[in-house]
Amino acid sequence: MRLQVRRNAWPAAFIAALAIGSIPSARAAAIPVFEIDPSWPKVPAKWKLGDPSSIAVDAQDRIWVLHRPRTLPANQSSMAAPPVMIFDQAGAFIRAWGGAGAGYEWPEREHGIHIDSKGFVWIGGNNCPARGLPGLKPVGDDQILKFTPDGKFVTQFGHSSQSKGNADNKNFHQPADAVVYAKTNELFVADGYGNHRVIVVDANTGAFKRMWGAFGNKPVDKDDCPPPSLNSVPDGPGPDQFSIVHAIRVSNDGIVYVADRENRRVQTFTLEGKFLKQLIRGSAPFARDLALSPDPAQQFLYVGGGTDIVVVNRKTLEIVTAIQGPGMVGGGHQMQTDSKGNLYIAATGRGLQKLTLKKISESGR
Repeated sequence: MRLQVRRNAWPAAFIAALAIGSIPSARAAAIPVFEIDPSWPKVPAKWKLGDPSSIAVDAQDRIWVLHRPRTLPANQSSMAAPPVMIFDQAGAFIRAWGGAGAGYEWPEREHGIHIDSKGFVWIGGNNCPARGLPGLKPVGDDQILKFTPDGKFVTQFGHSSQSKGNADNKNFHQPADAVVYAKTNELFVADGYGNHRVIVVDANTGAFKRMWGAFGNKPVDKDDCPPPSLNSVPDGPGPDQFSIVHAIRVSNDGIVYVADRENRRVQTFTLEGKFLKQLIRGSAPFARDLALSPDPAQQFLYVGGGTDIVVVNRKTLEIVTAIQGPGMVGGGHQMQTDSKGNLYIAATGRGLQKLTLKKISESGR
């Protein structure tokens, strides 16, 4: 099914809410055109998937899915697949692993997965005790785990229920997402649900490097459990602190992109945490998840919203188009691209989806 792309079809309220003042121009622009692959993925019949929370792609274009087995109804719990599932681009199942084991604290509520350039697998969670979710222990997911591709435990940074807030440089606090920037071997963490910061640590040792909040400010503690779900945002540039820091990506040229979900904005920074600019879409859910196009210049930044995925010129933060149409799972929860430019979406409560890149056209033609 070919998906509709709409260029410059934004209401006046949305245009006014662009804090960086960049209104998409009418000039010709390259636009990606996608099509839903209804057959992806092919989950083995013996297994059921819980809520898919995150998705990652490795250097071999294998697609890694992190889901929440404990969200399955009781009558399906015996068929729960392992939390880490690996598929190829066509959706064929490769292998699965994950869950509790000796020597590490598996997260109670699986949230983020990332595969770095060396093939290591990074996993985090976002449980907090007061959520009181069935089947989960009342502990906080304040750690990030590192595994080999075949599921062998490597190391753990932070520990369950040990966070001391945003000033803590040893523990995270319900981290939502993470990415390793290979050029500096640093782990950039969207930390996340309990904390409200970006924190950077050494990817080998976990040694603290630096942290920052919205606009590069010092992050301030505001630990709500469960975290807020905001129905609207104020006019203007938005609060001076992050709400839920939900997704993070680092471009090849060293720009850090942060999805501040409940504040409906994407903020950009240098590697050192200097604020550059932001894009706000206040009229609808926005900045749920992020992905970069795989071309050498990483021309596009994909930003998940409520029912659509907004395509943004990565360098200018100008809106290019929106991807939407019948059959889409919406903007998703987390997403990633493969080397061919295909988009993979994990949408909690709605499932998994592959959007196959069909072409890059001029102005959608």
